[in-house]
Amino acid sequence: MPERSSPPVATPGGMRVLHERDGGDRVLATDVDVAASTVARARGLMFRRSIPDDYALVFEFDSVGSRSLHMLFVLFSIDAVWIADGEVTRTETLSAWTGFAGGEADLVIELPAGAAEAVSVGDRVSVTH
Repeated sequence: MPERSSPPVATPGGMRVLHERDGGDRVLATDVDVAASTVARARGLMFRRSIPDDYALVFEFDSVGSRSLHMLFVLFSIDAVWIADGEVTRTETLSAWTGFAGGEADLVIELPAGAAEAVSVGDRVSVTH
C-alpha cells in the first residue's frame, strides 16, 4: 500500500466493525482506520491502489447529519454504509472514479466492494473500540 501524507488514525489492536442481524454478529472488518482529521476525511481512500479484504475506513461524527462520499481519485470500487444511532440508513456500492452518494449518518464506513453485500437498511452496524 502506498504511503499516506495525512494518514488516518491507526486504531489499537482489537478494533472491529460488526454487523448485527437476526440476533447474530458478523465481523465486517478487523483492520480499521479512523479518519479523524479534516484532511484525512477529505482524502479518504484517494490514491490508494487497493485495500485489504478485512479493511474499513471509519468516519465518526458528533451528530446525525447529511454525509456524502465521492470516488474521485479512488482507483477501486467500495461499499459504503451510512449509520445513524447504530442503525443502517443506507448502503451503496460506489464505482471507482465516478461514484457519489450520500445519506443521513453519524457514522460512515467504507469497506472493500462486496463486504457489505449482506448489510441492509435497518440492520445494526457498530465499531468496537
